[in-house]
Amino acid sequence: MSDDTIRLVTIGRIIRRRWRLLTLLTVVGALFGYGVSVVFPPRYTASVSVLLPGQWEERELLTQAEIATSSVVVDRVAARLGWSGVGGGELRDRVSAKAADGNIIKVSGTADTPERAQRLSDQLARQFVTFAGRINGTDTDAGAAAGPEALRQKVAQTNRRITELADAADPGRAVESVQARTELEKLRSALQEAMKKLDEADPASDKAGMVVMGAAPRPTGEAPPTRLQLVVGGAALSFLLAVIGHLTAARVNRRPRGGPEIAAALGSALLGTVDVPGERSEHRPEGRGPRARIRRLLGIDTRWDVPAPRMSGDEASRRIRYRRVCARLRQKLPGPRRLLVVVPDGDEVARRAAGQLAAEAEGDVVLRVVGVPMSRPLVPDRDTESGALVVLSTGNWTTGELAGIAEACADAGHQVVGVVVADAVRARPTRTAGRPPRHATPAIAVGEGARGGGA
Repeated sequence: MSDDTIRLVTIGRIIRRRWRLLTLLTVVGALFGYGVSVVFPPRYTASVSVLLPGQWEERELLTQAEIATSSVVVDRVAARLGWSGVGGGELRDRVSAKAADGNIIKVSGTADTPERAQRLSDQLARQFVTFAGRINGTDTDAGAAAGPEALRQKVAQTNRRITELADAADPGRAVESVQARTELEKLRSALQEAMKKLDEADPASDKAGMVVMGAAPRPTGEAPPTRLQLVVGGAALSFLLAVIGHLTAARVNRRPRGGPEIAAALGSALLGTVDVPGERSEHRPEGRGPRARIRRLLGIDTRWDVPAPRMSGDEASRRIRYRRVCARLRQKLPGPRRLLVVVPDGDEVARRAAGQLAAEAEGDVVLRVVGVPMSRPLVPDRDTESGALVVLSTGNWTTGELAGIAEACADAGHQVVGVVVADAVRARPTRTAGRPPRHATPAIAVGEGARGGGA
């Protein structure tokens, strides 16, 4: 695959040619998701809302949400619940709080049963309201410190006492009585000014009385991720990773695809490209043993990124290509026209092309076909051959494997005189015997001219 943008047709080709492997990997991913759901028991989440009256800024609501899940509040919740083996540190991973619209803090608790989740969220809301009330000075519990409201009441009592003292002072106009009433009025003004400043400086004065808006409803379903979600997620993730793996492997693949690239890897010249008709199943690499059977069963014994076989011409047009290759061979071999045809083991398309070449040579060039293992190439020693002809299909062999064939030929004393590339094609329907193809006569003429030119 080139560096072009990945298109949907590429994804479709992967699914079409690797559907067995993708199905297996998807099932494995689903089983893995099911196993994860078994290891981790289901969880249930209950939620309750707490209303904060008054005017609140967004950052203040976020602060209250942090207070709701603070260690102080969670530790008090753990102490109230008294669950065996469950402390504040573990509960903190099970509770959450977030600010919602309308000055509402939504607190949630997660547990292994619906009943526990309901109790946890209810207790969290209560402890949050109690703790926040103490911070804001609105806690009315015994022993709590006096808040702003108690201070206002005290100031009111002081004002009444000042009025009583002013009325009880000598109504005469003695200097001492006038000074006493003046000092009392100054004290009253100072108290009123202090309370005014206290009201302005206390933002929580109108934010008292948080309200828990009812008990938490008992959850009826599991909290995500549920078992179904884990199974579906595991299957989808496995499928996606398999497709990405195919695309990555194809992008980093550097197998030569074109005839000139293959010829350059073998260090020789390209003599031509021939067509081999047949079904895709006939072009699978040969192999025996359990691994080969598994590869055939999963459909990974053939490459998915090789383009689909194109529609071939008729028999006459295909023979023209073979005859042209034979003509080029006769021109390259001035001496004894005997060649060793090297075909990679398992390359059925190349083997059929080599057999067709030997049949089209018709004695002008004697071709001896041998199979060569690609893992450790070994070519027979030179006898009466004038060189070696390499026949192979495209997209199946790496540059290193092709270089190994060239080295094996050189080690056996053979010079690679040329390379023939075999392409798998789809054959057209066979014509009736009574109506010969239009190209039959030109094909015979070209074949005779090629033989005459090479003589």
